[in-house]
Amino acid sequence: MERNSSDDEEDHQHLIPQNDTRIRHREDPISSTATTTGGNQRSAFQIEDILQRVQRRWKISLNKRYVIVFVSLIISIGLLFLLTDPRELFSANFSSFKLDPLSNRVKESELRALYLLRQQQLALLSLWNGTLVNPSLNQSENDLRSSVLFEDVKSAVSKQISLNKEIQNVLLSPHRSSNYSGGTEVDSVNFSYDRCRKVDQKLSDRKTVEWKPRSDKFLFAICLSGQMSNHLICLEKHMFFAALLDRVLVIPSSKFDYQYDRVIDIEGINTCLGRNVVVSFDQFKEKAKKNHFRIDRFICYFSSPQLCYVDEEHIKKLKGLGISIDGKLEAPWSEDIKKPSKRTVQDVQTKFKSDDDVIAIGDVFYADMEQDWVMQPGGPINHKCKTLIEPSKLILLTAQRFIQTFLGKNFIALHFRRHGFLKFCNAKSPSCFYPIPQAAECIARIVERSNGAVIYLSTDAAESETSLLQSLVVVDGKIVPLVKRPPRNSAEKWDALLYRHGIEDDSQVDAMLDKTICAMSSVFIGASGSTFTEDILRLRKDWGTSSTCDEYLCRGEEPNFIAEDE
Repeated sequence: MERNSSDDEEDHQHLIPQNDTRIRHREDPISSTATTTGGNQRSAFQIEDILQRVQRRWKISLNKRYVIVFVSLIISIGLLFLLTDPRELFSANFSSFKLDPLSNRVKESELRALYLLRQQQLALLSLWNGTLVNPSLNQSENDLRSSVLFEDVKSAVSKQISLNKEIQNVLLSPHRSSNYSGGTEVDSVNFSYDRCRKVDQKLSDRKTVEWKPRSDKFLFAICLSGQMSNHLICLEKHMFFAALLDRVLVIPSSKFDYQYDRVIDIEGINTCLGRNVVVSFDQFKEKAKKNHFRIDRFICYFSSPQLCYVDEEHIKKLKGLGISIDGKLEAPWSEDIKKPSKRTVQDVQTKFKSDDDVIAIGDVFYADMEQDWVMQPGGPINHKCKTLIEPSKLILLTAQRFIQTFLGKNFIALHFRRHGFLKFCNAKSPSCFYPIPQAAECIARIVERSNGAVIYLSTDAAESETSLLQSLVVVDGKIVPLVKRPPRNSAEKWDALLYRHGIEDDSQVDAMLDKTICAMSSVFIGASGSTFTEDILRLRKDWGTSSTCDEYLCRGEEPNFIAEDE
């Protein structure tokens, strides 16, 4: 769109007076106002236009100043970071704040605590040195309690010293420097003290006899009282008798007794002695066919309440095996099972010595003959192994695999006998059958003492009892797991050896597996009056796994509630 000349002239008329007015305003503002032409209305418009232009000019100028200042600040900060280490810059700045006095007070408090801890450590060391002498061990209950107190004090002092040293290291860590040397002669002392350490069995002090039998003289073992544990204890005593009488021991047939070759390593006994000292019933039968298959003399260790502890049924079983028994049952002395007399090696050699080829000696489980020999580690016979009667290789490997799978090295084993034990224990004084809550408290004390992570539970108790026991065994606010052998699971391979050899459902194999696992534990809690427990203690003693924390459940306590008799 084109503009006409009248528009240009109008613009010119507007612009020229404005410029003139701006110049005159700088020279003489009063006169410029007085001499303005074009009327009052036009003068008002011109003044307003001038003011708007002035405001726009100063606004633009002010924004430019802000930009210049901001850019200058950024450049200054950049140069500062380039020429200075930021860490030194900030540390220098913060050091001038009011935090410094508080920091000094913290350091002073730490050093003061360190000094007090040093004093405590010296005092504990003095207490430690004062308890180094072990009280003389005596079989009396008072001395036993003194020994337990002694062990507890030693353990507590050891833990406190170790904790003290740890606290010192924590407090010293902020004050350490490259040339720091704050140790003392106290730090170089080893304060480690295992409360549940292994028992020194003193094998060099063993009293033993040699077992060098004549190959044509046999001793037929008769073990009838109780279950498998009783029979194994009886069998060990029969070995002692065979060694004293220079005879080969015949292991009973599974048709007359248990199937021993499934649970113990019979051939291992011969290996330990370096000669044939035991034979299976089948091996004995093969040798006897050449001469005669009979028992020439049947000698009873006990005469009361029944000769040899053998009834007519067992005599029939022996004869059913094809064995003839010459003569009658005889007893060399008057001996009652309920009150056995102490007998010596000489007594046995005198009363049981015979020139007959095959003799049988009646049940000797209750025999009290040279108990200090029988109970010593490794037993009374000289051999090159840890023990003569131990689990078979299959059971031993299975136990090791179970421990590796579920328990680990540091575990506690508990034999918690319940079935049929209530009446048995209440017939004794004091009773050995404890309410579940009381038993849980006793177990928890041993867990605290031993620092065991888990408990292996060997029991015949009902699920209702074991579930309650599990809920009550609490240490430091945490429930200690009770682990039992789980049912067969094809995904688990720890018991594959038993299934491969077809002995997985044998109750005696299960019992021996339980014993083996318990015997390999760090700490064992047994059931007083149980031969199952006693056989575990025998294995632990012979294997060298016995701990100073091993004990019967709630030892020294009576049940806090006992039912009346029938």
